[in-house]
Amino acid sequence: MTDASRRQGPDRPTIFALSSGPAPAGVAVVRVSGPHALAVAEALAPPPPPPRRAALRTIRDARGEAIDRGLVILFPGPASFTGEDVVEFHIHGGRAVIAALLEALSAMQGLALAEPGAFTRRAFVAGKLDLTQVEGLADLIHAETEAQRRQALAQSAGVLRETYERWRADLVQALALVESGLDFSDEADVPAELIAEARAIAARLRAEIAARLDDDRRGEILRTGFAVVLAGPPNVGKSSLLNALARRDAAIVSEDAGTTRDVIEVRMDLDGLPVILTDTAGLREARGTIEAEGIRRTRAALARADLVLWLSDAAAGEATPERASPPDETPLPEEAKDAALLRVRNK
Repeated sequence: MTDASRRQGPDRPTIFALSSGPAPAGVAVVRVSGPHALAVAEALAPPPPPPRRAALRTIRDARGEAIDRGLVILFPGPASFTGEDVVEFHIHGGRAVIAALLEALSAMQGLALAEPGAFTRRAFVAGKLDLTQVEGLADLIHAETEAQRRQALAQSAGVLRETYERWRADLVQALALVESGLDFSDEADVPAELIAEARAIAARLRAEIAARLDDDRRGEILRTGFAVVLAGPPNVGKSSLLNALARRDAAIVSEDAGTTRDVIEVRMDLDGLPVILTDTAGLREARGTIEAEGIRRTRAALARADLVLWLSDAAAGEATPERASPPDETPLPEEAKDAALLRVRNK
């Protein structure tokens, strides 16, 4: 047992899990972390390789039956992701191979299957990551676009932490100046100067924090996606526009009004920015319970929208002998009052 293992405590469970993507795949990585990690390597793939050097080994279960032939890497703590002793098995990514190795690990005493996020939680407890870096790491894993990747990578590298640490240092400095002013209250000129400097620091910090908070949800939108909702009366071409933008038949198109009964979402990558394009049911007086539910969902989607593309039938709005000018555009539903609006005359 290493010094890191003794610090971890022999009663702390050693956890294991598949750390790579779902099977099947060319390669799968199974990670083991905890006080018994090195013993696992000795039992399943002897002899253990030197630390941080990949070694080709035959991995066997408790009966001595070969599971696979792959790479084994040891990361003795505290110089590991979790701060504990860690061993990684790089094996072939077939479902049967992964299942056999996980079964062999679950049969060993002192080991437990890791819950979601357990490795990162141990890294946080060990001081390897702070909460901002943990959030950045999660965003990096789930990043779908280039802009999301850049933001998540910067946060996981500690950019946000550095900002918060600087704010904290400014607050401590302002507090120290205020306390000094109180301690030297018998001096006629010193307290006023100290309090004025503390006020200046607090004002600057307040303005910077307010500017960071008042960013029109740019960070949130980049993380979750810019919500664009196609809405309008029935049969104005919303589904056709969705298919054209998505470049595939994502929604059923028909000349019959009211074809779309549910919201249909398409996630898109527009120049590195995540966009969620949503087709909705046409807004009109509902003709049946199913259409009523579709309209309710349309209104809910409008309430969450960042941008509403409000479609109308251009032909229906043309001037006629009975109507000297096109009618006013259909008013936007109340649910979409906070969203940006772009009116689109179709057909």
